[in-house]
Amino acid sequence: VTVPLGILGGIVAALKRGSIWDRIIVAISLGGSALPEFVTASFLVVIFGMQLRWFPTLSSTASDMSAGEQLYRLVLPVLALVIVYFGYIARMARAGVIGAMEADYTRTAFMKGLPRGVVIRRHVLRNALLPTISVVATQTGYLFGGLLAVELIFNYDGLGRQLVRSALDKDLPVLSAGVLLIGVIYMLAMLAADILISILNPRVRLGDQ
Repeated sequence: VTVPLGILGGIVAALKRGSIWDRIIVAISLGGSALPEFVTASFLVVIFGMQLRWFPTLSSTASDMSAGEQLYRLVLPVLALVIVYFGYIARMARAGVIGAMEADYTRTAFMKGLPRGVVIRRHVLRNALLPTISVVATQTGYLFGGLLAVELIFNYDGLGRQLVRSALDKDLPVLSAGVLLIGVIYMLAMLAADILISILNPRVRLGDQ
């Protein structure tokens, strides 16, 4: 949820640089990134869970629940993470698009008479999103195992909570398996990012000079 929203927000802010939309997205990005996820989660619980009672404050699920009910219980924790990580991804995407729009190859493409949509799709985005892809890949491991505060606030039995429980119980096999799993996920995310970057930008492929 965070990745497409963050990239879309950064692209819109960059293409409408200086407009009210740009200011709104930048303000939301800075405000969301300034708050830790446990603070954002606590605010969401108080406002939407206790006062407005729109969503449940606990995200624990059971096997007899329907898929819709399980997703409904995950709205608040997902929203807490979106608010925090949206800003980071959106600012990276915005900076990349602005830099690509000011590059020589973009000006050359416009001077050739290419439509604005073609220039943005074929020339700007292919180069602007490369740093954003790397950032998303580096955050993947943390999103799987580093969200202990959010899991505790919403009573969600996630991987981070399981690792802490295993450490307190001195359950080394489970702890080792969890750490290994996070490491594998992180390596696969970095590999996927490298492959995607090489597809978008052939200049970084191995063997090219």
